[in-house]
Amino acid sequence: MEKKAKIIATLGPAIYSETKLKNLVDLGVDAFRINFSHNTNGINKIVSRIRKVEKLKGKKLSLIADLQGVKLRIGKLKKENQKISFNQKFIFDLKKTEGDFNRVNFPYPNILKKVRKGSRVLVDDGKFLFKVIKVKSNMLITKCKSNNCILKSNKSLHVPNLDITFNKLTLKDKKDIKSAVKLGCNWIALSYLQNEKLIIEARKLIKKDMGIISKIENKHALKNIEKIIQATDSIMIARGDLAIDIGHSEVPKVQLSLIKKCSELSKSVIVATQMLESMIENNTATRAEINDIATAIFQGADTVMLSAEAAIGKFPSQAVSTMTKTILSTEKYKREHIEDFKNSIITNKDSVKSILLSVKDIAYNPNVKAIIVFSNSGKSAKLVSAMRPAAKIVTISPNINVCRQVSLIWGVKAINSRDANGWKDMMSISKEIIKKLKFIKKNDFVIITAGLPFGNAGMTNMIRLYKVGT
Repeated sequence: MEKKAKIIATLGPAIYSETKLKNLVDLGVDAFRINFSHNTNGINKIVSRIRKVEKLKGKKLSLIADLQGVKLRIGKLKKENQKISFNQKFIFDLKKTEGDFNRVNFPYPNILKKVRKGSRVLVDDGKFLFKVIKVKSNMLITKCKSNNCILKSNKSLHVPNLDITFNKLTLKDKKDIKSAVKLGCNWIALSYLQNEKLIIEARKLIKKDMGIISKIENKHALKNIEKIIQATDSIMIARGDLAIDIGHSEVPKVQLSLIKKCSELSKSVIVATQMLESMIENNTATRAEINDIATAIFQGADTVMLSAEAAIGKFPSQAVSTMTKTILSTEKYKREHIEDFKNSIITNKDSVKSILLSVKDIAYNPNVKAIIVFSNSGKSAKLVSAMRPAAKIVTISPNINVCRQVSLIWGVKAINSRDANGWKDMMSISKEIIKKLKFIKKNDFVIITAGLPFGNAGMTNMIRLYKVGT
């Protein structure tokens, strides 16, 4: 039994070798994430290995370029792992010199002006808390309010409730987009966006066969979520930074709300951050972590993601295996109780969406084994996936990058094939592919969808119910 929800593994030294990449794909990984916040020297070689594994395994693999965005960071320290005692005074200042156990560079003069006495400064993804006791023109004087505070260079910095507007891609992000295009990445993930403006800007810099993932990490994005979902191809619920901004206890309801909204608008959604955090050091997961993955799948997430668990963890294979087993168990329950999980979709007078929606009920017939979707742009594949049909989704595209892109989407198996040049040719291609799909037998039914005339992206207007062998 194949899982339908997909798994992203973040690239890092723990999985760089061809053997380890191959093993992770065997265990259930469908996509690899390149974190452009970290050093990407030598990434070309890793991408080449991934494409080699893709060919060996006959499985299309998605590559995601995760951009750094405008994440605030402290400066460098003379020595790493500086211990800051509880209630110790500590200074964040504008000096460009390397920091120590008394101070560190705060390289944002405009932001420093907005900070007030009593503000909280969170460092290293919220792990360590500092309270501002005095504000000067060139520094923040704070007291450390965390036990066991260990500072490292360039760690993230967050000042809750500080209203800062970022509406343009950084120079680094623009440079990294060019690198991602050259690497053949299939998705760009935008970090710390507050509205749809970054999506519109990024769309002009990427290829048409690349998708955009919008990471939801702050209050501003939540306020503008409708426009963001409409403008993007997928969203990622980046729960770490989101929790810092809105509070940990608010994240579960926001996660459920976002997954429902994406389902209604036929957009895919990724759930990320600390899904198997304990497996960075341990070879088994906690029950709470298993439950977290299952909850995301029950709610309707397309994809779940591993970060440090895969990139630098001691047990990346076990982490992927754990995730796959949890997905399979949860999906089995959902199939057995399908009436409890059928989703509603808003068509908004979209004729293509309305046509494809008619596929859904047909596909719940147990005799229908697959939906074959001819898709030049990937849009039809995404729409069929959003309907969560019981039958398997097989997407056929002449564009290998579209195949790789939609491989990240729930339930989609992508096959790179020539484009059909007419009705008869479409049926001929379908029959050739059906012969290779072991789960389809003679007298099974298959739904075939395509756009006529062929070659026009986003023009799905034909549905055929085909009995295999006739």
